[in-house]
Amino acid sequence: MEKLLALFPNVATETRDEKGTLLRGIDFDLLRQELSGRIVEGPHERYRLDWPGKREAMLAAKAPIAKALRPCSEESVDFDTTKNLFIEGGNLDALKLLQETYLGKVKLIYIDPSYNTGNDFIYDDEFAEDADTYLTRSNQKAAALLWGI
Repeated sequence: MEKLLALFPNVATETRDEKGTLLRGIDFDLLRQELSGRIVEGPHERYRLDWPGKREAMLAAKAPIAKALRPCSEESVDFDTTKNLFIEGGNLDALKLLQETYLGKVKLIYIDPSYNTGNDFIYDDEFAEDADTYLTRSNQKAAALLWGI
């Protein structure tokens, strides 16, 4: 089981034995998905994170990539002596390349979000609002008045 979880860490799950003790386990539906080139439906409900387009994203993540990492020594700092690597490009493509070439060698990955690049601002990242507006928008206005907020 540990060898499978080392190869496929996202298939780890939790289950309980007859005494109610929490045990680590493997979600075999997810393991089948990892081993398959197409989507596998599972009959069991489980806790998971879902969003529209997740299945398509999983297929895109598994799709082969025809790209390569190319060092850019003139833009790097101490290129010949550093143990760091700066990658510029699409997040998914970079992660796919790292997965094969640097498996088990990466200590940290910082991914700069891909939204709000250039002049096309499609993601609203301004969330500031006053308390009264927030309470009204979240339908808490009446409750706030009762509590004296």
